[in-house]
Amino acid sequence: MSDDDALRRIADALDRISPPPAHAPDFVQDNAFVWHVGPDILAPVKQVSRVDLPLLVGIDRARDILLENTLQFARGLPANNALLWGARGMGKSSLVKAVHAAVRACDHDLKIVEMQREDLPSITRLLSLLRAADARFLLFCDDLSFSHDDQHYKSLKAVLDGGLEGRPENVIFYATSNRRHLMPRDMIENERSSAINPAEAVEEKVSLSDRFGLWLGFHPCSQDEYLAMIRGYCAAYGVAIDDATLRAEAIEWQATRGARSGRVAWQYFTDLAGRRGVTL
Repeated sequence: MSDDDALRRIADALDRISPPPAHAPDFVQDNAFVWHVGPDILAPVKQVSRVDLPLLVGIDRARDILLENTLQFARGLPANNALLWGARGMGKSSLVKAVHAAVRACDHDLKIVEMQREDLPSITRLLSLLRAADARFLLFCDDLSFSHDDQHYKSLKAVLDGGLEGRPENVIFYATSNRRHLMPRDMIENERSSAINPAEAVEEKVSLSDRFGLWLGFHPCSQDEYLAMIRGYCAAYGVAIDDATLRAEAIEWQATRGARSGRVAWQYFTDLAGRRGVTL
């Protein structure tokens, strides 16, 4: 092996161990990004998977609060980080993406960046990249929760509220979770029973959710709300069906799923649209 080959292999190994800083993408051309690590890169998303804000039924209060908070941020005014917690399939992540689209429709150049929970240790590197950009960013983490031996939450605490630098002025953080306190109850109880100082052990983990200025709860929908969701989808996409047939089919569909939620409503509507030959 030549000296040049050996040096090249050493350089490649060093890059893998300590990759160079990520390059900023084109924030003018693209509006949505996904953060990847190893190597660090903000990958643009050309077509975001979302539904329109008016189609999200049964979450009016959460919708109005989150939209107003996001508009404040987009205007350069003070705004809070938000935790959307509660029942599965009730539109938490859909609301975040729909609000982003609604704010952009009001002529505010707000970008959205999605990161995965397992990539939280890299959040400082991501924020350094966003801090230097001439744009405002909604940083979004879907399905945020932590297991018994998970230390990722420590990467997030200082960003939400604390640390020398703290959250950049041009970044706001929204997260969704099925858990209000982000930790499983048995984990919290175990910490309380086994720690020398139970209150302090629990406080360190529960305090993470306290650092979100907004807590927006999502609860299981009623049958009327479930049917209203489906009827709204039918009206938006031009699917014709009489009320009696829709009611009978939709209730049977929810019974086979053993649940009733916005996600189940969309799954039934997808099946209905396919049977009626309507593309979505």
